[in-house]
Amino acid sequence: MTNSKLDPENWDDFRAQAHRLLDTCLKRLENAADFPWVPVPEDIKQSYEISGSETKAEALVERLTHDVLPYHTGNTHPQFFGWVHGTGLASGLLSEMVAATMNSNCGGRDHGATYMERAVIDWTRKVMGLPDTTSGVLVTGTSQATVIALSAARLKTLGAASRKSGNDGAKLVAYAGAGVHTATKNAIELLGFGSDALRLVPDDGPDGMDLSALQDLIAQDRKSGLTPFAIIGTAGSVDRGHFDDLNGLADIAQTLGVWLHVDGAFGAWTRLADDPWHGLTDGIGRVDSMACDFHKWMSVPYDCGLVLIRQEADHRAAFAARPSYLAAQQDGLGAGDPWFCDYGIDLSRGNRALKVWTALELYGQDRFGQAISENCRLAGFMGDLVTAHADMALMAPVLSNVCIFTANASLDKATQSDLNTLIAQRLQIEGKTVFSTTNADGIVCLRAAIVNHRTQNADVQNAISNVHKIAQTLSV
Repeated sequence: MTNSKLDPENWDDFRAQAHRLLDTCLKRLENAADFPWVPVPEDIKQSYEISGSETKAEALVERLTHDVLPYHTGNTHPQFFGWVHGTGLASGLLSEMVAATMNSNCGGRDHGATYMERAVIDWTRKVMGLPDTTSGVLVTGTSQATVIALSAARLKTLGAASRKSGNDGAKLVAYAGAGVHTATKNAIELLGFGSDALRLVPDDGPDGMDLSALQDLIAQDRKSGLTPFAIIGTAGSVDRGHFDDLNGLADIAQTLGVWLHVDGAFGAWTRLADDPWHGLTDGIGRVDSMACDFHKWMSVPYDCGLVLIRQEADHRAAFAARPSYLAAQQDGLGAGDPWFCDYGIDLSRGNRALKVWTALELYGQDRFGQAISENCRLAGFMGDLVTAHADMALMAPVLSNVCIFTANASLDKATQSDLNTLIAQRLQIEGKTVFSTTNADGIVCLRAAIVNHRTQNADVQNAISNVHKIAQTLSV
């Protein structure tokens, strides 16, 4: 007879296999430096096709160990510098195991995860210097957080009736620096404004958005009958690690009566760092809303982002809508107001707070601050190594954790671009170092974004040494 239940038939056997897999996962994290990114072989890709038939636990664990674990993004490796990818924590094994066991729906109701999420939000708003009127909700990441924040900004500008009538002919426009993340453009498009409604303000060098140009654009748009509804500042641009002058933006937003949102996906966490990096986000406590990711510089398992909105009433007004079957109760499981489904677009939500809470309880916030400061120091160290090489050259100032350089500045721009691209690809395929590439001064350059708490001086030295060796070989 076929077993129609979805629990293991033999819990003792399942327990033994689970322990075996847990030990394998612990060894992988303990020896992360031994496991770089590797391409997925064709036969492994084909093996992922779902047969639909039942598999024994022992056989499944074998497949997870040999066909799944080796083929990761590579971001757990200490020489993964390519993109701002969080690097994972051992605490995640504990939190994800408990979260899977609890299987909580965190859209609302009266249970532990609800109070834990409130604690995570409250801790973060204090770190960022926001008032106790601030509300928030954990989301998939900054992309979703930006949609939520700009939805609240739209409602604040147009009034509560706009939830029913829409923009009703109002021509809303928003402003951001030229290096703003594509998440902002996507949010503007999703909200129905069209990307033309996003004004890209020129950057004032490494100091971020040109504040004079911003004020001129706002004045011109108002004169043309448009309605400025949001300024989007950047705390840590993904491309170059630039930070807008948040106090300057806050002064303008306050004077002109425009909502100020800040994309702090990874850079907001410099609030935990030592000086001079701590000062990069001075003024972030003055924003109307902000977005940040725990799964980047805080290293918790994917996915886990957060939106904070200065005034809870603005946040709730944009999203609260409870059908009768979700009506609040005074007591019982249906109590626990406020529910997080009233502050975002998800009704069913996973237990994201647990992995943040577990990490902060295990390591403490000071250790995160030390790791972030060390990453910034290592980016500066990489910059020093680059300038020490006769052929290499920095292509942008190292302000925080991002280092952009070219492997051989003596070549023409096209040849430099080809060389840097080949170096990035070869190092990835050889399982040594992961750089990404970006464009600076018309040259495709090598780019390192250091957010890995496992990275040390030797990793940076090896990376630059490998670049130099390959550059010499390919330049001959």
